This record gives sequence, structure tokens and C-alpha cells, in this order.
Amino acid sequence: MRILGIDPGLRTTGFGVLDVQGATLRYVASGVIQTAAAEQGHLPARLKVLFDGIAELTERYRPEVAVVEIVFVNANPQATLLLGQARGACVTALVARDLPVAEYTALQMKQAVAGHGKAAKAQVQAMVQRLLGLPAAPRQDAADALGLAITHAHAHRALDRLQGVGAVTRTTSSMYRAQRPRGS
Repeated sequence: MRILGIDPGLRTTGFGVLDVQGATLRYVASGVIQTAAAEQGHLPARLKVLFDGIAELTERYRPEVAVVEIVFVNANPQATLLLGQARGACVTALVARDLPVAEYTALQMKQAVAGHGKAAKAQVQAMVQRLLGLPAAPRQDAADALGLAITHAHAHRALDRLQGVGAVTRTTSSMYRAQRPRGS
């Protein structure tokens, strides 16, 4: 299975591509998509750069699944809204190419990669380097994207094992909503 991890950002969006076979993870590529300084004041142009960049990555690497970080709410509501728009452009580019999209929080990724949800960026970089046998640590945004791909590889393998013994079935968020009582 080939996984494309995306760490969305309006200025810099990280990406990481892994091949997974059983418990073996193989690094394929990583890097960033940056919106140019010329587009700084023009949000639609920046979103287009992200959309086109994600589209190019899907064409080049042909992933079978994508993983995107879930946006957290921070102290600055304007920054959260802008980040949400960047994330939306990335997710739209992925689903426009019929890719299934999994989502994890930064806390879930840090817990899966570094062992605790409060891991510093440098710890995530070092663990991604170690887990993938890279000669150097990837830059922060790319390390986070690779961390998301690693998280999904581990979660996917665990769910497959559980399904094999009939212990769990996969559930989508719409299925959760359908099970909630009205007004919840």
C-alpha cells in the first residue's frame, strides 16, 4: 500500500510518501509545497497553489490512500480559519482524485510516532528518521506528514488484524452521526 501524508499549512504544506508491506515501511519521498511571497495577500491564489501541488503529488506518486492532519483550534481564530481553508484545499484535491482520506490529530500522530502526544517537533523528526532509516532528519513539515503516514500504516495494520478475528468493523463519521440521538 502506498500512503501520502499531508501536513496542511497556508504558507508551507508538508508531504510524505511511504510504501507499506506488512510491518515494513519504506520511504519514497517527502518535501513541502510553499505558497510564494507574491501570493501572500491573495488567499485564493495560495489555495490554488496547494490544490495544484497536491494534484501533482497524486499524479507523480499514485498513492492508494491519503492521510491529512485534523486542524486544531488555537488562540487566534483568524489563523484557525485560514489553516482550515488550506486543509480544505488539500482534502478537496485528494477526493477529486477519488482517494480515500484518513484523518488524525497531531496528538494521535505524536503518540504513534514518538510515544507521547506532547512530543516536540524535534522528537518527531528524530523518530521519523529512525523509523524510516533516513540518513538525516526531514524538515519539520515533511516529518509531520511522514509521521501521519506512519500513524495510518500502524492503525490500518491493527484494524486489519482485529477484523481478521471479527472483533471490529470500520465505522465512518456519518455512521456515528446516524447512531446519535437527535439533538446531540
